[in-house]
Amino acid sequence: MSRRSWAYALVAALAVFVGGRVSALQQAEHAGEYAQADIQYGATIYATQCTQCHGPTGDQVSGVDLRSGRFRNAASDDDLRRIVTQGIPGTSMPGRRLDPPEITGIIAYVRNMRDFNASAVSLGDRARGRAKFEEAKCQTCHQVNGVGSHLGPDLTEIGRSRPAGALQQSLVDPSSRMMPINRPVRIVTKDGKTITGRRLNEDTFTVQLIDDQERLLSLLKSDRKEYTILTVSPMPSFKNLPADELADLLAYLLSLQGR
Repeated sequence: MSRRSWAYALVAALAVFVGGRVSALQQAEHAGEYAQADIQYGATIYATQCTQCHGPTGDQVSGVDLRSGRFRNAASDDDLRRIVTQGIPGTSMPGRRLDPPEITGIIAYVRNMRDFNASAVSLGDRARGRAKFEEAKCQTCHQVNGVGSHLGPDLTEIGRSRPAGALQQSLVDPSSRMMPINRPVRIVTKDGKTITGRRLNEDTFTVQLIDDQERLLSLLKSDRKEYTILTVSPMPSFKNLPADELADLLAYLLSLQGR
């Protein structure tokens, strides 16, 4: 075999190898990366927003079978997100004005329709979830619709900004889902005073926080002796809560849309 023929053969072999790897990666791209809570939430959104055209099993539109992963204009999750929000021009597919968690849920559900039993969906009862929220004294740290404390993040619109899977993870393992800006800080000033609280903002020269007495403070960085960003959330874990009560609490949080 000539050097040129050998080079062509090598390139062809590499193309087959890389193509196989890409194909395998594409097949595995979505495997196992969707939280069950997102899939469940997406099933409820799909039932109200999509079944009229696509049908309960996703095969009511000619040439499209969502349950089997057969689409006309989508290959990736980004494609699905674009179609859900913008629609498909020249067709009867409209764009939907949905919040990011709802879009995340629909995509998660569509990617898992084949193996998901929609009749078994149970996100819980939001009324019972609200009662559990109050019973657990969550408003000692969080505020909802102007009621509660500022020690923790305001949850008034949490259902519009955080996917169901992320909210569920926050309930069972709060430290794993802390937003960087919400991490508690511990500051020791040069005169020996210790201040702990939740960081609200930080610039080159100052840091603003709300301390454990709910006081808004702005401190000069030049006045601090120690500054530690804590990685453990002060929020208690609900991992030992019975599954049905955890589902109720999640349903309540998802219902907080700020409207």
